[in-house]
Parts: sequence; C-alpha cells; structure tokens
Amino acid sequence: MVQLHVKRGDESQFLLNTCVDVPLEALIQQVAAVYNGRLKVERICAEMTELADHGVTLPPNMQGLAEEQVLELKLRDDWEDQCVPSGGAELQRDEVGRRNGRAPNERMKQVIRKTVEEAKALVSNRQVPANVSVTMETVREALDLLRGATMIVYPMGLPPHDPIRMELENREDLSGTQASLQVIAEDECQLWWAAKEMERGRKLRDYVGRNEKTKLVVKIQKKGQGAPAREPLVTDAQQKQMMLQYHRRQEELKRLEAADDDSYLDAQWSDRQALKRQFQGLGNIKWGPR
Repeated sequence: MVQLHVKRGDESQFLLNTCVDVPLEALIQQVAAVYNGRLKVERICAEMTELADHGVTLPPNMQGLAEEQVLELKLRDDWEDQCVPSGGAELQRDEVGRRNGRAPNERMKQVIRKTVEEAKALVSNRQVPANVSVTMETVREALDLLRGATMIVYPMGLPPHDPIRMELENREDLSGTQASLQVIAEDECQLWWAAKEMERGRKLRDYVGRNEKTKLVVKIQKKGQGAPAREPLVTDAQQKQMMLQYHRRQEELKRLEAADDDSYLDAQWSDRQALKRQFQGLGNIKWGPR
C-alpha cells in the first residue's frame, strides 16, 4: 500500500491510500474528487452554521434589501411559510439581509451544530497526523450526515435556491466567488512529486518503483500554475525546536561563564602543598627582618 500525503501549497490536505500499479489518470481523478469533496463539505458546513443562526436564505431578488425596499417593491418570499423548522422558529434577524431571520429553536440548533462538527472532523486535515486516510466514501458519509440534519430540522426540505440544497444536489454555482478559486477540475488537476509532474498516461510505479510500503508527499496543482514550491528541509515545528535548543544552550553558556570564578584558589585551604610543608616544618616561614 502506497500512502499519499496530499498538500496544496504548504498546507496538508489529506492522506490517500493506493497501490503502485494504479494508472495516474485514475489516481489524479481520485485525488481531485476527494479534494473538491472536502471543499464541498466545508462550504455546506459554513452555510449550515448560518442556517442555525438565521434560518433559510431569501430568494435572490430579496437578498440585501431593507424591509422598506421589500415593501415598496411588493416582493414576497413564497417559501417562508413552507420552510418552518421543527419545533417552531425563533426570530433572529440577519444583519446582512441574506436569510429570512426565522431560526430554529435551541434544540434544533444543537442538532445542526453537532452534525457540522462531526462532518468537519471526518474530512479535517487533522486526520493527517492521526494517520487516517480520507476517501470518497468518507466525503459521502460527511455529506449524508449534513443531509440528514437538514431533513431533521426542515422535514419539508429547503427552498430550491438555498445554497445548502444546491450543494447537496450538485447544482451549486460558484462563479464569481472566492470558493471557485479553490476548486480544481479533474481535467485541470496536476500532481507533483519531488519537483516533477506525474504525467497522465503512466503508472505510479514509473515514478516510485514497485515498493508498496512507500509514503509520498505529493502536491495538487491547477494546470498552468507552474511547479509548486519544494518541500523545506525542515518543517516550521522542527525549526522552532532547533531555535529553542540553541537559545537554551546560549543561556546555559552564559550561566557557566558567570560562575567561572577561580579566586578560591588563593585561599589557604585550597593550597595543595600545605600538608607537605607542615610535615617538613616549613609551615610558617617568613622572609625578611623580624
């Protein structure tokens, strides 16, 4: 089993287990799918946090408008009465004007927040130091958790324009958003290892040999962005540890230098020849006139 430690830039993303005989075409598609799936889970989690705080989203033509403008334009949210959370709604006005302000009650909020934490934990990059791999099954499990929570809180479903529902139905439109810059399409995805691009049409063994017990740090990159930066010789944590050891050693040398006082050698008790002179009767000889 070959373990891939996938990074984007210097940031760890996830671990993926594979084998040396896998075609790179299939491997790149798998890596891109898991990478984009993790981003989808993170986007849904962010929206579900807003859902718990301020309710479902308003129709696009009502978002960002003040109440006076809505009344003046005679706009109406047809989904407001249909999408009522289980247990009733609490008024929590959205200052941004993006959601209708009819938030779930505290018990339903806890359902959403707990599910969000569980879904985030499944695909978190903290799984890397824990040596836990992430696959598309993991991503689907996280999406199912989020889908289940929305069905518990909103049994009638969310409005068709709500970003959570659009994400779960794969109808999301990310054009013009910051999130679109993070997504890497499968046909634009590149994998780099040891400052070399792993070319499609070849197999993983063409680069790493036939040793299945191999761990590789690979970097995912969008086509046309050039080669990613090489891995540093020491990590930030190792560099901090080295600097800490250096400063400790410097402080220790300063203390030793301050304690390097040899004036005690002039004291009578430190004279190595005192006992010998005493036996020879030379203990208290003074030169000069009395």
